[in-house]
Order: sequence, then C-alpha cells, then structure tokens
Amino acid sequence: MGKVVVVTSGKGGVGKTTSTAALGAALAQRNEKVVVVDFDVGLRNLDLVMGAERRVVYDLINVIQGDAKLPQALIRDKRLETLYLLPASQTRDKDNLTAEGVEQVIGELKRYFDWVICDSPAGIERGATLAMRHADMAVVVTNPEVSSVRDSDRIIGLLDAKTAKAERGERIEKHLLLTRYDGARAQRGDMLKVDDVLEILSIPLLGIIPESMDVLRASNIGAPVTLADTRSGAAQAYFAAARRLAGEVLPVEIPGEKRGILGKIFARRAA
Repeated sequence: MGKVVVVTSGKGGVGKTTSTAALGAALAQRNEKVVVVDFDVGLRNLDLVMGAERRVVYDLINVIQGDAKLPQALIRDKRLETLYLLPASQTRDKDNLTAEGVEQVIGELKRYFDWVICDSPAGIERGATLAMRHADMAVVVTNPEVSSVRDSDRIIGLLDAKTAKAERGERIEKHLLLTRYDGARAQRGDMLKVDDVLEILSIPLLGIIPESMDVLRASNIGAPVTLADTRSGAAQAYFAAARRLAGEVLPVEIPGEKRGILGKIFARRAA
C-alpha cells in the first residue's frame, strides 16, 4: 500500500502546488510510482504547473460522482512514466467533495501507487480538511514570515485533531518545508530565521527552498522545477527534501549559512 502525503498550509501563495509538483517529480525520478492529486476544487492550478492542462478530460469530482472511472481521470506525465496527475474540477465547488468519495478514491490510489501526494487548498475549509483526512504524512509549507508561520501552527493543530489517524489515537507524521527563504534578508531581520520558525512550529525540518526565479520560470513553462532545471538551487533542495521524505537522513543546508551549523540544527529539531 502506498503512502498518502498531504501538502498543506494555512496561508495561500506559499508554494504548496509548486512543492507538490516538485516533490512528486523528484520521487518519480527515483523510480517510485507517484500520483499528485489536486484538491483545490474550483481553482485547479496543479495541472498548469505539471504542463497537463490541455489533457484534462475527467477530474476528481467526476470520479467521486461516478461520471468516470479513476483510470479515465488519471493523466500520465509526458516526461516521466511513473508520474501521474488527478486534476481538480474548475466548474464545481467544494461541496461536491464528499468524505465517502474521497476515502474511496484515496483507498484505490494507495493500491496502485507508492506515493499519493495531495495538494491541499489553503485554509481550514472543507477541501483542506478532506485533503488531510486520510494522510499518513503531512508536509507543512510555510514562508519565513510571521503570518505564514502562525497560520501553519493552526494547520498543525488540525492535523492532530481532524485526521483519520487522530481519531484512532495515532499521531500523523509532520514535516516542515520552508519556502522562499533568503539568507541575506534573514540576517538583516527582514524575515524570520530558520531557528525561529522551528522554535514556533516544533516539527522536523524537511527542507529549505531558496527564493529563486528558477521556480517561477519552471511554472511558466509547465514543468516542476525538479524537471525543468535539475541543477538549480531550488531543484536540488527539493531533491534532498524528497530523499528525506522517503526516509533518508541528510543534513539540511540553510542558504547563506555553513552546512555544518545547519546539520546540527536539523539533528536537534528532528530528534
């Protein structure tokens, strides 16, 4: 059975969809069979980042409502044979998502894929809670700013209270992905430092994605950054994050700081 990962945050615009695509592509390049699922019903951006917007015929809501079988809605990536997309609907609203339907779809995906990565809408409404409902692991995406970190803290509370694991008295595995980090600005006090964010959220650090135009350029051409520019700093950070998500123990490099210091931070927080 595959692992279900929800990529979530309390605040919009922090890089959830970008991170879902980048992590999914990175895992697929390890010969893992991966599906990324867009739960942002009504907006649907994951297909754009994946470069598959013209291939969408059926979507998650069609499958839930029985208008299409799951294999009909799945879109295989044009570059990686082991990477698939299940898009969201642009014409329906979040009320069309049902708890029973989501459970059935996720259960079926787990039988066929090693990784089921759910791209959650921002906030705490229905789409977000259903996206995290059946997760085994959560990637909490945040920017190094106070409002983003505060909203992420709220999401951590929901992960500990409103998931299927929580109802069974189990604790969902949570990881922090810090995006759009600029070491120079952090040193000047223009954004929070890594240690400050870790102190507030108190969950293990999965990775730090540097502020980079490479991410924007990749999105504009319809490709995850881990496929569009594999040598860029952002892509390398996502590759390392994917390896940690798969269970490898690696030091985390803080952009602008020495790697040795960073490794100590990671070891202390992840313990």
